[in-house]
Amino acid sequence: MTVETEPLTGNTADVIVVGAGPAGSTTAYHLAKSGLDVLLLEKTAFPREKVCGDGLTPRAVKQLVAMGIDISEEAGWLRNKGLRIIGGGSRLQLDWPDLASFPDYGLVRKRDDFDEQLARQAQKAGARLYERCNVGAPIVDDRTGRITGVKAKLGEDKREVAFHAPLVVAADGNSTRLSLAMGLHRREDRPMGVAVRTYFTSPRHDDDYLESWLELWDRRGAQDRLLPGYGWIFGMGDGTSNVGLGVLNTSAAFKELDWREILKAWCASMPEDWGYTPDNMTGPIRGAALPMAFNRQPHYTKGLLLVGDAGGLVNPFNGEGIAYAMESGQIAADVIVQAHARATPSQREIALHRYPRVLKDTYGGYYTLGRAFVKLIGNPKVMQIATQRGLTHPILMKFTLKMLANLTDPTGGDAMDRIINGLSKVAPKA
Repeated sequence: MTVETEPLTGNTADVIVVGAGPAGSTTAYHLAKSGLDVLLLEKTAFPREKVCGDGLTPRAVKQLVAMGIDISEEAGWLRNKGLRIIGGGSRLQLDWPDLASFPDYGLVRKRDDFDEQLARQAQKAGARLYERCNVGAPIVDDRTGRITGVKAKLGEDKREVAFHAPLVVAADGNSTRLSLAMGLHRREDRPMGVAVRTYFTSPRHDDDYLESWLELWDRRGAQDRLLPGYGWIFGMGDGTSNVGLGVLNTSAAFKELDWREILKAWCASMPEDWGYTPDNMTGPIRGAALPMAFNRQPHYTKGLLLVGDAGGLVNPFNGEGIAYAMESGQIAADVIVQAHARATPSQREIALHRYPRVLKDTYGGYYTLGRAFVKLIGNPKVMQIATQRGLTHPILMKFTLKMLANLTDPTGGDAMDRIINGLSKVAPKA
């Protein structure tokens, strides 16, 4: 049921956030909690679907806790204990690590419901949410080149309106029309992934581990073909499984193959009693881009901050986006709140330029390692050898899980944490 958009009683705010996905809603929540007047503009109406694996790692759980979201089973959340990895003829089940910095469990929740929960939480904190608000061109000060607001079409009648604020946050996803209109284009030297997924009714729906298949085989031709990427199976706890695959643009096969057909073929190779058949499919196969490793920069310029997919925050190691969308939203909000308290425009600008530096300090080295990883596994043979050798060594795979999921304690951690943190610190923060 869609909540009616509130009357347009004021079109001026301290901050405008464009897009009410995880990045935008998290940004708006933390800004509103700090007392700022925030406009949160969402082009569609809730509930609305987004392409996602629906599986949340402990990094995302931490952010949900920080927002005060009720993540109990009674509230409809399904907990998971860790990751089951399949490949090279082996099957290894790894629990999420015991850490001081993150919980030891993940969650599963469908994105149509998940995004609305975050948006409503931002509303409760005081953010003014406008649904069916399709943002178009930025409003730019001709003298300074700064963004000072946005033009939009509001409601079912597409009434033309203008919103004004000294700061605007682009949380409008990979396509981020707002960033493009401000001259911020995607960096071609950064990896891009594609995810495709669908849902099946399945007896495997009630699984307390996320499942990742590290070998993706195309068995439709005369000869089996190993493809770059990975598959996943996430039980939703509601009678269905989310089944999908992620593919990287570092492979020669990236553009030449129909990945929806590859997903169908992969599902057809599964045991019949799992139910991943066309008759059991509950919705169409949908796809989405995964912008990785800071593929759009700078993250702050001329009054515009980029969060989440708009800034290419997806983890190149594992394709996870929600945790980094929410984290970048919290970081952006903290920077904006501090800048807002400065007395002069020049002091506020100094504070705002801290945002991209914090992002690079937090993720830059780790994402550089991830880009190197992406280049390696773009060769399916490398992935096959790594899978066959690695899965027979549980301690090595525990290290790999921490590395790929970015789950370490920054201080006081074990030897694995210290190695991963050390590598991230010495890698260039590009």
